[in-house]
Amino acid sequence: MDRRDGMNYAPKGLVKKAVVEPGEFKFAAMGLDHGHIYGMCHGLMEAGGELVSVYDPDRQKAEVFAEKFPGIRIASTKEDILGHPEIQLVASANIPSERGPLGIEVLDHGKHYFTDKPAFTTLEQVKIARKKVAETGLKWGIYYGERLHSEGSIFAGQLIEEGAIGRVVQVIGTGPHRANVSHRPDWFFDPQYYGGILCDIGSHQIEQFLHFTGAQNAEVLHSKIANYHFKEYPKFQDFGDATLVADNGATFYFRLDWFTPDGLGTWGDGRVLILGTEGYIEVRKYIDIARDNKGDHLYLVNQQGEQHFECSGKVGCPYFGELILDCLNGTEHAMTQEHTFRAAELCIEAQEKAIWIETAERTFAGSASNRS
Repeated sequence: MDRRDGMNYAPKGLVKKAVVEPGEFKFAAMGLDHGHIYGMCHGLMEAGGELVSVYDPDRQKAEVFAEKFPGIRIASTKEDILGHPEIQLVASANIPSERGPLGIEVLDHGKHYFTDKPAFTTLEQVKIARKKVAETGLKWGIYYGERLHSEGSIFAGQLIEEGAIGRVVQVIGTGPHRANVSHRPDWFFDPQYYGGILCDIGSHQIEQFLHFTGAQNAEVLHSKIANYHFKEYPKFQDFGDATLVADNGATFYFRLDWFTPDGLGTWGDGRVLILGTEGYIEVRKYIDIARDNKGDHLYLVNQQGEQHFECSGKVGCPYFGELILDCLNGTEHAMTQEHTFRAAELCIEAQEKAIWIETAERTFAGSASNRS
């Protein structure tokens, strides 16, 4: 008998499903310091949102952005957006340390806020945001894109809900990135502005851990950071890792780095490995190395056998439509506000607790410099 008999798992979802009629939900972009703003806006537009305006203090950035979204208006000041009565949400990917303060301004003007990760660089910023959300009842969304904009990750969540691997007890996440230092702004290298590696790209990892395990909370047990390679930027952190345990007993290890080699066919080989009591899942989010340059490959192994799914174009990314409907209806289907904020806090806690690894240069016996 084929062990795969009865394995009827399949990606399900609707790609590019509009949840509102044209003109029903209008939003603007403000702060274009990170390229994630393009993905954020595309996601909202595919769900039916109408992008009407953009503002950045650097007019040239706004002009480049407007070329990608023909027909939108370039605002002269941020007040042109904040004071616009028809704009319901502001999406932003400004400098990380400025995302929290901008969000307060946005909510004070009666608009919802959708910001890139990390949404905050200090716990005090999160505390202020929590209070403002409670006061206004407005939404503060965070773009945890490595799950929310990965169809393989969305399908992994569906499989977990269906019980395909039993109870999730452990998650391993990797977040490697290509540095491209010659194309990075100065703030990219200073943790005062980007929050540190665990706060920054660790935010993706911690959010997916809470989601896949169904945890409400977690504790950072141990974390480490280092600058192994980019010594010309002494404040920069090119490596980080951490271990957490959730309130339901699930555990987590994740590793981040800026060492993606130029030979890889994409910017980073991000993966997640999810262990359950009845099986496990691996998601190769952006590439299946040496096999397929497309991403969103999911591998499932459970009691019925082994399966490989190509998820790209088959699942969709429902978060964006759900966020729009949450803004309109006052619901919490996309992501609860508590989950949104707690993930942000945990990545800052991991950063604050991190041990700095001293990385003195070492010459190995087999290195070229020691060969006669």
